[in-house]
Amino acid sequence: MSLTVKNISVTYNPINQSNTFTSGDFISGQVILDVAKDTQMQSLSVKIKGKAEVYWTERHGKTTVVYSDKEKYYSVERFFVREDKPHGNEMLKDPSGQPYSSVVAPGRHVYPFTFQLPLQHFPPTFKGSVGKVVYTLETKLSRSMRISSKDKAEFHYVPGPDVSNPELMAPQYGSKDKQMKLFTSGSVSMNINTEKMGYYLGEGLKVLAEVQNSSSRAIKPKYCLYEKHSFFARGKRRLHTHDLLKEAGEPIEPNSKKTVTKVLSIPPSLAISILNCRILKVEYRLRVYLDVPYASDPEIKFPVVILPPQPVSGATNRDFGIWNQPPGSNMYPNPPPMAALAPPLHVVGPPGQFGAPGYYGPPLNSFPDPGYPGPRGPFAPPNYTGPPGQFGPSVSNHSDPSAPPPYQEYQLYPQLPDHPEKS
Repeated sequence: MSLTVKNISVTYNPINQSNTFTSGDFISGQVILDVAKDTQMQSLSVKIKGKAEVYWTERHGKTTVVYSDKEKYYSVERFFVREDKPHGNEMLKDPSGQPYSSVVAPGRHVYPFTFQLPLQHFPPTFKGSVGKVVYTLETKLSRSMRISSKDKAEFHYVPGPDVSNPELMAPQYGSKDKQMKLFTSGSVSMNINTEKMGYYLGEGLKVLAEVQNSSSRAIKPKYCLYEKHSFFARGKRRLHTHDLLKEAGEPIEPNSKKTVTKVLSIPPSLAISILNCRILKVEYRLRVYLDVPYASDPEIKFPVVILPPQPVSGATNRDFGIWNQPPGSNMYPNPPPMAALAPPLHVVGPPGQFGAPGYYGPPLNSFPDPGYPGPRGPFAPPNYTGPPGQFGPSVSNHSDPSAPPPYQEYQLYPQLPDHPEKS
């Protein structure tokens, strides 16, 4: 960064205790610019975007092959200052209706902004070994004959819980029989039931197992919850699996029948299932098997879908995040107090527009507290486009009801034709 521009940064204001955002939420923040002398700007902008990407390499003989792909969900840029006025994209103005000046004096200048996240449900924030889903705010300062100054901040996006699919809440059943050979005689069979397929983080996964041991040895039921991360690019699939937890039940003696119940706790740190992304998937499986001495273990696998955080008691799915909640409300009980921003940062203007004009502040490297909860608004209908500064007509395919969405609708384990499903 040059001696003239001491610092440029973009920050956002949390709206809840877990510092997450969901579909339809308003995200507000500020671009902070510190300059040492009078500075002429060609443009100053802030952008909000979301995308998924995968990247890995493989060696094939002496050749290194790169596999990569991207999936963009949205990208909207708004300008505080721009010399060449964009076509069809209004310049953002201060609350008095005046444009921001392209010349700033020495000191600190703060440019508040507000965006509304699209109402569509996108994949949640995720980072894996060779792929990720990221949502960012980015700022860019351009000056004549100078390298652009940039900064970005990632924010955590979580889609609202969707339990409308009846398969998620339906019980699952499976059975397995095995005839013993060699060192173990007889047979074993098991019938396994689970209450449902979809679970919230921290929820208990209840497994009911009915085991008939007609063999000559004691057997032990075992349980394993594991994750599957699949990444797709150029017709290739990269798969990573990892065991999350393993537990064992009490031995079942020979020539006996027993029904056992096991409750596995879903770890609260798991990533949410991702089933609506073209280039990556995050899946979970429950494996129930019988540990049979000197024989291959019979097993049954069930899909497990990890849902977004469950709303507090009395809230509906639409209440998740900020929908249908008055300004200042919070879906989380007893949130910690958040300090208000020092004037004039509390002036943010009408919803959807950038807020107060830049001001000259004291010392460099003395940043305001970003803890202000920020503006929030009511749920808007799907065809809502909003005033400048919010998502609207500039988002490709989002404002045209007849245009196809840029992502797949939620499906349980959608089959990708180029990447056949594997267990």
